[in-house]
Amino acid sequence: MTVPGVGPIIALSFATAVDYPERFKKSSDVGAYFGLTPRQFQSGESNHMAGISKRGDPMTRRHLVQAATVLLMHNKKWCPLKAWGVKLAKKHGISKARVAVARKLAIIMHKMWINAEDFKWQAVAKEELEGLPTFAEASAGRQLS
Repeated sequence: MTVPGVGPIIALSFATAVDYPERFKKSSDVGAYFGLTPRQFQSGESNHMAGISKRGDPMTRRHLVQAATVLLMHNKKWCPLKAWGVKLAKKHGISKARVAVARKLAIIMHKMWINAEDFKWQAVAKEELEGLPTFAEASAGRQLS
């Protein structure tokens, strides 16, 4: 629960859905397990990427997206994950950024669980924050551009 945006319900949902963290060889597989990776259609020479695959536990996926939303929109403290999410939102929109941050949150939470560590807050340089919009503007419905 040291991860920003993650409370007891989200932590419990994640822990019960993963159940046994050693069954994943890589932490990056957890994002695909919860359906937070792009759906892919391949046929011959064509390769079409669609929305998220929505495989896995829908409740935990909703909880992870909710945690990502809290991190991006309501957390005052900056961390590299929030800065990355805000840059992604500026480029691709809030919806895609929330899902991408949710996927990274799942990966971070799995890695923290395996290593028995707390979330590591790191300072974000002021140069990285220049030009980034506040999410209060974005959540009010204004276009990020």
